[in-house]
Amino acid sequence: MVLAPSPYEFLEPADVTRGNVTAAVTDRLRSAIVTLALRPGEVLDKTLICDRLGVSRFPVSEAFARLQAEGLVDIAPQRGSTVSLVRLAEVSEYFLIRKALECEALRVLIGNHPESLVPSLAENLDAQRTASDADDREGFHRLDLEFHDLLFTSMRFDRIRGVIEAARANLDRARRLIATPRRLAVTIAEHQAIADAIAAADAAKAQTAMRAHIDAVMHEVFALARSQPEFFADGDQPTAGRDDFPFG
Repeated sequence: MVLAPSPYEFLEPADVTRGNVTAAVTDRLRSAIVTLALRPGEVLDKTLICDRLGVSRFPVSEAFARLQAEGLVDIAPQRGSTVSLVRLAEVSEYFLIRKALECEALRVLIGNHPESLVPSLAENLDAQRTASDADDREGFHRLDLEFHDLLFTSMRFDRIRGVIEAARANLDRARRLIATPRRLAVTIAEHQAIADAIAAADAAKAQTAMRAHIDAVMHEVFALARSQPEFFADGDQPTAGRDDFPFG
């Protein structure tokens, strides 16, 4: 008898020999949701997930509860669990917070950064181009995060960095949904403009480039919400069609 392949082949079985099994299951499911291996709105089959991960129902149920608290899973009593739709309102608010913090941080950074920052940004940009040419979207996403992280690491602004990191999961899902080859190329150009302004010690230009970068990404998320509202909990709401981010 040949068994049908599991629909969750992308999930690595949990290592039950060490560590916290619930934490391991949560990490695997969170990663699958954020990377879109599990798509927004997808029904989660607890039994098949248990079979694939080689664990009992308890750690999977606990993982669902934790991911519900993070806004990544919806649990409906007697109806089962699904991957949460992306909440555009939350993503918009997060982008607005991020723009305010990153632009102000750049003002402080210019002229006060270690000498290693400019070559580190250049190295990162070269790696971004390589990933884009290879259509390595997951690798590109990691390098994109690293580019921004280099700025905060240089300033040692750990609290600001913590705010930026908070609730990143839904933003990462939205960014992956718009990760077309064209968007990757545009992102590289936007990052290059930021890096060039930092190298030139031009704070105003760096802030303008950062605002343009964040606004451009948000506009594309809005456009996606209009064209594919099924991925968004509020894709059919008036805010999904706004072209004046960040709200005038």
